[in-house]
Amino acid sequence: MPADGALLPALRTLIDFAQPRSDGASRLRLAFGAPSRVLVARTAGEVRPVLEAVEALAREGRWCVGYLRYEAAMAFDPALAVHEADGPLAWFGVHDEVLPWPEDSPAMPPVEWQGSLSRESFDRRMQAIHRAIADGELYQLNYTAALHAEFHGDARDWFLALRQAQPGGYSAFIDIGEEQVLSVSPELFFDWHGDRILARPMKGTAPRGATPAEDAALAQRLRTVPKERAENVMIVDLIRNDLSRVAQPFSVRVPRLFHTEALPTVWQMTSDVEALVREGITLADVFGALFPCGSITGAPKVSAMRLIRELEPEARGVYCGAVGVVRPGGHATFNVPIRTVTLRGTEARCGIGSGITADARADAEWEEWRHKRAFLGQTANPPFELLETLALVGGELRDAPAHLARMAAAAAHFGRAWSEALVTVCLDRLKAQHATGTWRVRLLLDAQGAPRAEAFAMEAPPARVQLQLATRAFDEADSDFTRFKTTRRAHYEAFAPTAAGVFDTLLWNRDGEITECTRGNIALLLDGRWVTPPLHCGLLNGVGRANRLRSGQLAEAVVRVNDLPRVQAIAFVNSLRGWLDADLHSSQK
Repeated sequence: MPADGALLPALRTLIDFAQPRSDGASRLRLAFGAPSRVLVARTAGEVRPVLEAVEALAREGRWCVGYLRYEAAMAFDPALAVHEADGPLAWFGVHDEVLPWPEDSPAMPPVEWQGSLSRESFDRRMQAIHRAIADGELYQLNYTAALHAEFHGDARDWFLALRQAQPGGYSAFIDIGEEQVLSVSPELFFDWHGDRILARPMKGTAPRGATPAEDAALAQRLRTVPKERAENVMIVDLIRNDLSRVAQPFSVRVPRLFHTEALPTVWQMTSDVEALVREGITLADVFGALFPCGSITGAPKVSAMRLIRELEPEARGVYCGAVGVVRPGGHATFNVPIRTVTLRGTEARCGIGSGITADARADAEWEEWRHKRAFLGQTANPPFELLETLALVGGELRDAPAHLARMAAAAAHFGRAWSEALVTVCLDRLKAQHATGTWRVRLLLDAQGAPRAEAFAMEAPPARVQLQLATRAFDEADSDFTRFKTTRRAHYEAFAPTAAGVFDTLLWNRDGEITECTRGNIALLLDGRWVTPPLHCGLLNGVGRANRLRSGQLAEAVVRVNDLPRVQAIAFVNSLRGWLDADLHSSQK
């Protein structure tokens, strides 16, 4: 029911949503203070009136931001089985003005999460789901469990750290006083504008690869594996049927199937379902047709939700409900709040789950859960930008297309917006300011996809350099921050040269394999041919290295530390400085 917001403490709300019909670079980024009104539903009978009030106020020119709990499903169909809700079924703040977006926060201390489900219990529930599928009760079930933690910091700072770790998608921070919602969901529930409505269910998950080739292969496998495709199609069919309840006849269509989206820790597969909405349909009608989203229930929805209530011991809450914004005029965008933390006092909760089909294997699903929860552990790391270092000589950037392609690949891997046009404008501006001379250019891309470039005077490279061999293994050889070039370089800086006159340090991994230097790649003359370590050893795919592999000057080969006495010559290689003949420091020959 509507309540008077003036009686409540100041509330904070942040929305950073992708524009689902744009090219991915455009975002709806909003900040709000205390709402002028608060609309709350604590019983099933109050949910529809709240949605009706939200729609009416938005059409009057207000911003309405809020959420529905998963347990609000019973407001639309009593047959949709849920647990008793542990908070308001629906909550919306009504705002008259937009405030400036706050500064991003530094890294948060690590949060210790505890699972509520043992592997043995998980296996038993998988068996129960498979029995239900075999008995014909359902085709697919989205099974979830909760993680719990204690948190004693600032909720908004935590949200901003989560958003930096999981950029893109549909991020929202909503503080209603009794609880805070910190959602960095990648999944669109629906976007309804005018007479057009778009749903984008997310079904199908794969881990990210250790190398660009492995990463591409995992994405291709996700698109083609029968189990993942079947899981996606089942939910697409369910969404099609749900949308038909509010759609104009014969207007429901599926313009895109099996699209893979790159997130920092996983690949996710989505499909688009579109329709034209019938005249007279309301926001409450749309929720009545679609809620909860089929991607987080299973199919058929009624049977799946009945089994979910039997297998899951607690309410899902905001997780798997809907979080969104209704703009002035009525344009409504809601996400499915996965990758979502709910905070009450010092108690934090985060749900993790996956879709179970007849051919799902317990070990594979358990591993998928591990990949999905990885975003929670990334907030302890400081923010970073993507980085490319180029040589600007006489007004021309050396190897610019290759550097931009590598940065675009990194942006895709970390889920950041990428616009080559914006980057090109940024570099052209810098080139115009440094039309003569030799410059070292740092091209940076922030978490929101905004580029900037800096230039520093560069001296001629030395004819020959000295390298020192690392005295211990480089433990970050398999890290994203080794395979991709970013400003997060503490793991390299820890291996900075210690001896006077040494140019760089030669690194090796836990298996004793040579990898690279801290600022460039390595070439070694071994058994009469020049070789460089392959990417699977754990190194950056340098532009200078790639050029020489294509030309045939270098070939890939594993070289171990104990092979070094047989190495006839060494060279440091990168795009900025080129090929520098090198010697290993005398104490390490």
